[in-house]
Amino acid sequence: MDMPGADPYSVRAKLTEHEIVVEELGGEVPSVEISALKGEGLDNLLEVIALVAELEELKGLPRAKTSGVIIEARLDQGLGPVATVIVQSGTLKQGDALVTGIVSGRVRAMQDHTGERMKSAGPSTPALVLGWGDVPTAGDAFEVPKNEREARKIADRALEEQRAQNLVVPTARERLTQLLETLRTGDEAELRLVIKADAHGSLEAIRDSIAKIGREGGKITITHGAVGGITENDISLAEVTESVVIGFNVRPDPKARRAGEEKGIEIRTYTIIYELLDEVEQLLVGQLAPDEVEVVLGSAEVREVFKVPRFGNIAGSYITEGVVTRGARARLLREGVVIHTGSVETLRRFKDDVREVASGYECGIGLGSYNDIKEGDVIELFEIQEVART
Repeated sequence: MDMPGADPYSVRAKLTEHEIVVEELGGEVPSVEISALKGEGLDNLLEVIALVAELEELKGLPRAKTSGVIIEARLDQGLGPVATVIVQSGTLKQGDALVTGIVSGRVRAMQDHTGERMKSAGPSTPALVLGWGDVPTAGDAFEVPKNEREARKIADRALEEQRAQNLVVPTARERLTQLLETLRTGDEAELRLVIKADAHGSLEAIRDSIAKIGREGGKITITHGAVGGITENDISLAEVTESVVIGFNVRPDPKARRAGEEKGIEIRTYTIIYELLDEVEQLLVGQLAPDEVEVVLGSAEVREVFKVPRFGNIAGSYITEGVVTRGARARLLREGVVIHTGSVETLRRFKDDVREVASGYECGIGLGSYNDIKEGDVIELFEIQEVART
């Protein structure tokens, strides 16, 4: 109900299109208006849920096969991989084997929301679980198999299935499409990152923030992102993909640190997300080709044209501003229109060859083999400077 223009009556009416009729419209489905920002209505929501559970006699099954869902997971420096879970069925007990996705483990210890130790957790009970082999993924379901061996087998099968899904051989059409895309974006600088973080919440926040960083002619690609410390595998992946390794609230293990030094892989770690984002932006800017900026050095007005053997036509000119230097790039303007671009190959003052002539003096300027020079033309001197992107 925090959204501008929120209309609960309209929402309730639209629900009828999906055969959901709420109590306010004469149906049997309760509805509650809540505020995510202020927390208003949450007590009412809990009362309604409890009432419905009582009337419908909805009960958890503490003796059923134990399963639930991962709410949050992170790598704790003192406790290792930990995850907050909600038990949805059965009872989770200390010593139980666990498996979720490609991660298995055993319940070494459990804590409630106050940090107190727990021996068991029944249906609808949240618990912080210690003893995972790696950091699980928030949102994944977990189950309790017979023993740790069975848990590892389930995790290994999930890993094999994941690898099989990722190992996709592109068709000829897909390879051609990839080639054309590479050619089309060949001039675009790309910063590749391998990101490791202490928790899934941190990882997703970093992903979302990095997606908003952009520069013309440059893009950022996250080649891999996961929860946990920086390992030797991350360094190998960074080497293959030419990526920079970024760690947030995590550190590389000794093997990873040595591998990074041997292979020249850059490892950067941070504890403040804003510093991480600032440096990622600087890394992207550093990979962009510099901007080319034109700087006008001077200009000269052609007052007379001389034909000189070996040099062709020489423009007797008066320097109106700046400096004319031999070898400088030059363009010839006639009534404001560029008719030739080249360089000053001959620069004479009286009968002497000179290196440069300053404003307020006269000189003879030769543009090499180009001879179509007329009185009243303007010779503009310029140079192209490369300026780093910002």
